[in-house]
Amino acid sequence: MPTIPDFTFDDAELAEIAKEAYLFFYPLVLMDLTRRASLVGRGDEQVAMNSFQHLRTFPSGEFKTIVRPNFDTLYSSAWIDVSAGPVIVSLPTLPPDRFFMLPCYDMWTEVFASPGTRTSGFAPYSFALCDPTWRGELPDGVERIDAPTPVVWMIGRTATFGAADYDYVRSFQDQLTITTLAELRGETVTSPEESPSDEPPRKGPPMIQVQKMPAAEFMARAAALVATHRPHATDWNTVARLRHVGFNLGEPYDLSAQPSAVQEAFESAAQNARDEMLRRFSQLAPRVNGWSTNTHTMGVWGNFYLKRAAVAMVGLGANPPEESLYPSCEVDADGAPLSGEHSYVLHFTAEELPPVKSFWSITAYDQQGYTVPNSLQRYALGSLSDLAYNDDGSLDLYFAHEAPPAGDERNWLPVGRERFLLTMRLYLPETPVFDGRWQPPVVRATN
Repeated sequence: MPTIPDFTFDDAELAEIAKEAYLFFYPLVLMDLTRRASLVGRGDEQVAMNSFQHLRTFPSGEFKTIVRPNFDTLYSSAWIDVSAGPVIVSLPTLPPDRFFMLPCYDMWTEVFASPGTRTSGFAPYSFALCDPTWRGELPDGVERIDAPTPVVWMIGRTATFGAADYDYVRSFQDQLTITTLAELRGETVTSPEESPSDEPPRKGPPMIQVQKMPAAEFMARAAALVATHRPHATDWNTVARLRHVGFNLGEPYDLSAQPSAVQEAFESAAQNARDEMLRRFSQLAPRVNGWSTNTHTMGVWGNFYLKRAAVAMVGLGANPPEESLYPSCEVDADGAPLSGEHSYVLHFTAEELPPVKSFWSITAYDQQGYTVPNSLQRYALGSLSDLAYNDDGSLDLYFAHEAPPAGDERNWLPVGRERFLLTMRLYLPETPVFDGRWQPPVVRATN
């Protein structure tokens, strides 16, 4: 392994490098644990790589596989392994009024392709995910897309207009297909890894698993993963700094074998990094009317490692902003944290309704990013909901633990008794969202 000149670092600099390492590797480790959790079906049944898992109904209030799940679209998720050869994905015809996207994430959470309504259009479309080093011929009509890492996560989202729309969406999902090029040619197939055989399934949401993981295990996992899922070309600076704490790409990493100063730095790095992720998350975008809207570097992070890690922590699987944007609100009009101890109203004038080409919604989550079960089993309100608009075209939405006194529950989104946050989803947002001419209105406390 090539070496670089030795430097003498004080404890503060070692702590900084250890924190950088945690931020850098956090999405990679979280993605792997999410993959492992996803590849165990009901009753611990095996679920294969290179195959779709479809959510046929909206998640329940207890859903905790990923944070901030949405309740506008039904998911079609697949983990793809291209190490044994190209994998071909085919999409059926899309109706002109149906929003669909299939973002493809590398193991660093970078969106490198997003077929669907906005990009590939409404006609049937097939593409092959390939290792960049693969050389060969693909069938006619199949577009090649090179995968930055051997494992890819696809999260299809099909607009679903309530439970009455389930049958149509399920039929559409069943027409999404995945096949390897080898299978298509009738060749012997080398099966990719279908589940982690080196350890039993872990309990708890992947995010909590990472949070509880000792520093030595976190770094050992990172070393094993990065040997397969190589960093991006622009990551050289961070990789070089990691060598100063004994971390070399392609080699195992045993934290206990490092000098005591390095061990101590990593022992505190995880908490320091998470604290900074939480502290900086609300500062990653300007706050206007209490709402933060990230319109830049979402899904395509460059070297903004802190943002990449922070977004993975609060919502793994972020989309390119042109596909969907997620304004987030944690405070009311007075700057006080949103809490189930109070009731709130969000008032849109007719001119303030979200400008989108497709549709929009608002979902409430607890402080960890999970929904709180409620008797209505309602977790989102939006343009696809049966809302009661005012005579002048304006709209009032209510967020409270108890039903609003007006008696009409159509515009009420129940929340828990503790602190909560709101996430707005804008599907195919229009230009005023990007240039700042439109901003969500303030959330006002009513008691």
